[in-house]
This record gives sequence, C-alpha cells and structure tokens, in this order.
Amino acid sequence: MLVKPVILSGGSGTRLWPLSREKYPKQLLPLIGDDSLLQATVRRVEGLAGVELAPPMVVCNEEYRFVIAEQLRQLDKQGTILLEPAGRNTAPALTLAALASRHDGGDPILLVMPSDHVIVDTAAFQAVVRQGAELATQGAVVTFGITPDAPETGYGYIQTGARFGDAAAHHIARFVEKPDRATAQSYLDAGTYLWNSGLFMMRASVWLTAIAACRADILAACQAAWAESSVDGEFVRVGKAAFAQCPSDSIDYAVMERIAAAGEALPSGAVLPLAAGWSDVGAWDALWQVLPKDGDGNVSRGDVLLQDCRDTLAISEGRLVACVGVDDLVVVETPDAILVVHKSKTQEVKQIVDKLKRERRTEGQLHRKVFRPWGWYDSVDNGERFQVKRIVVKPGGTLSLQMHHHRAEHWIVVRGTARVTRGDTNYLVSENESTFIPLGTRHRLENPGCVPLEMIEVQSGSYLGEDDIVRFEDVYGR
Repeated sequence: MLVKPVILSGGSGTRLWPLSREKYPKQLLPLIGDDSLLQATVRRVEGLAGVELAPPMVVCNEEYRFVIAEQLRQLDKQGTILLEPAGRNTAPALTLAALASRHDGGDPILLVMPSDHVIVDTAAFQAVVRQGAELATQGAVVTFGITPDAPETGYGYIQTGARFGDAAAHHIARFVEKPDRATAQSYLDAGTYLWNSGLFMMRASVWLTAIAACRADILAACQAAWAESSVDGEFVRVGKAAFAQCPSDSIDYAVMERIAAAGEALPSGAVLPLAAGWSDVGAWDALWQVLPKDGDGNVSRGDVLLQDCRDTLAISEGRLVACVGVDDLVVVETPDAILVVHKSKTQEVKQIVDKLKRERRTEGQLHRKVFRPWGWYDSVDNGERFQVKRIVVKPGGTLSLQMHHHRAEHWIVVRGTARVTRGDTNYLVSENESTFIPLGTRHRLENPGCVPLEMIEVQSGSYLGEDDIVRFEDVYGR
C-alpha cells in the first residue's frame, strides 16, 4: 500500500491571536514542543508500519510558501508544495492534491491531515491509520471520528451507523453541526457520536469519482486549473484564473454528507473511532487543555511569574509577564500586542482580529518580526519619518534588486559580510562598516558568506510602507 500524506495548510487561526497572524498562522508556530504544528503533522506518520510512505504533499496559500519550504527542509523532507492561488476551502484543495497524485499514473492512498491539529499519542494514531488504509484499498472513503470525553459545543459530530464489515469502523449515519450544550450532552450519553476530526483517507481515484458525482463543478474548475499547472522550483502552481472560478466548499459538505445519505450510489463511507489525544487547538482554552500544567493548573511559557493563580495560561515572547491572584485567564505577550482574555471567552478573540482588519491595522496580519525567503526582519522602532529594522539574511540569501520612491536607507553591518549593489557599483561591507542607499537608487543586498548576515537598517523618508518597493529582479519569483 502506497500512502501519501496530504497536509492541508490553509487556515489562519485567528482565535490564537496574537501569536497566530493571517500571514503567519498557527500551523507555522511551535505551540507544542519544538516543532511547529505543521512539522509535527509531517513527523506523525514517520515509521508507519505495514505501508510504503510516499513523500508528503502540502497544499497551502502562496503567502507563506517559503516558510513552509524552510520548515520541511529543517526536517530533511523532500515533498511537494502545491500552491492555491486563492482560498477555496478543503474540497478543492483535496481535489487538486488528488489530480497531482494521479498525474504520473499512480493511485496512492491519500492520508488527508489538517496542518494545525495536535495528536498526543502517535502510536494510537498510526494504529488507526493502518486500519483506515486497509479500508481505503477496498474503495472506501474513510474519516476518523474522535471519541468524545466531554459535551463539546465547538466541534461538529458524526453519528455512527452499523458496523462496516468486520472492521472497527462504522458506516456513517449522518453529520451534525456544532450543537448547543444540552444536545452535546445527549450525544455523549448516547455513545454513538464522535467528534468530526477533519482527517480522511481514500485512494486518489476514489476521491475524484466521489467529487465528480457530488460536485462536478468543483472538479471541472480544478481540472482546468491543473491543466495550466507549472513547476516553479520547489513549488507547483496551478492556473490562477481557472481556480478563481472554483466554488468554495468543505470536504464534509461537498462529499461526506452526501456519501452518508446516498447508500449504494457513491463510494462507501466509513468512520473509524480515534482516541489519541486529539485537539484542533481552535482557541486558547484548547491549547491550555493539551499543555502540561503545574499543581495549580497553570501553564506558563517564557519569562512568566505567577503568584496565587489557578488554571491560567501565560505566555511571554520577551518581556516579563507577572500575574497575581487571577483564575482562568489567558495572558499572551508579543513584541507588538498583548492579549488578556477569560478562558470562557476565548472564541471571541476572532472579533478583535476582525476589528483590526476593519481599522486596517497591521497587527491582525503580521508580526513585528516578518519572515522572508532570504531570512527575516524585525521593526524595532519607528517614528514620523524614520523606521529602524534588524535584518538577518541567511547564508546565500539574496534580496531583490529594488528601488524605493519615498525613502532612503542606511545599512550598518554588525555580523558577517554584505555584498551590496548600489546603482552600477558592487562592493562588500564588513562588520562595523556602513553604507547609504539614496532615495530612488536601484540596490540589492546579498549574503555571500557562510554565517548569517546581521544588519541594522535605518529608513528615513516621507513614506515607509512595505508597498514602496519596485522590484526589477528577484530570485524567489515574487
């Protein structure tokens, strides 16, 4: 059995603001341990016994493609990064992945995993995945339902039907939306309902058959987009205009609910119970639940002091955070924003992010530290006509050949050596040396060395926005 992990990485994780931002969402963050949630998802299938494991495929937004590529490199994983020109939910994303998987004539079993979930018990997860692979070889579309341990109102549910042959799986009786608490308690008491995990397995050809029968319009748009696909270095791009015409729908709505109701007309649907310490980490209270706690139920990370606190989550990314005499709070400090919220109100954090968007504030989209394919920069200070950035360029990294209409730049090298293009000249700038880039001058910065290049950049001018960039050449295709 050839199993291909398909990792869907399109979410924005707005309820985990301010750690998660639109252009650097939660799946890219190391919320549990040292790996990001994306990296942990890739590692989760390592050593899966009884199958041949194909390289992973990540379906993601173009916005953070370079960060995902770097995180895969850190794991020494060679995989496919399939870029969606626009967000169209999970059904089109999986359809593109299935078309890509069938491109060379193969027909692997696709193990479809959201990139932003936590699963604590990897061994239990892999054992159930092996059962799912057996069912998928028989032509079934398999989903995994989480064995509930509480009347959760934040998850959808799957009602199980009769046994699916001799396996531990069940036929799917129906999908139900997020219930109120009384209904959720009745589901828990009945013992025949599972939480909807968003995890799936099926052969690529079986998914294409199912989506053709259920949503032929989605399949047609994806086929048109795939027909215009091209390889751009380590990325696979599909036709932008064709994909823009694709309807937006989830795997559940587009196919799974119809399979449950269709009987013999569609591929068989099966649900396998999964008890492996799963969480979708959908909000701060969910993160608190899965992290190790002290004797008073507190979780702390970073420079945090707690006095007479209970059941509190406190995270510091830099400054000292001190909490005294508080219960059931979430306190999150980042360089440009601080969140304080009661654990019972964590779902409402999204409303803060919506307000930031309406007010066109950058804190909803970007961190102060912004990652680029060549490295990163951190805006450490700014005023009416100036901005100071710390810039780190990784070895071999090259910024675009560019020009600014409204600002000049002073560069001071504090570590490493910079190769600078300014107008028609090229020269090196070493540690404790500086150079000046006048307004309107073509320029480029490169790191020719084998250690990170660290610089301080002082910008001055009438407008300092990141959109004041005219690019003439760029090795990263931006």
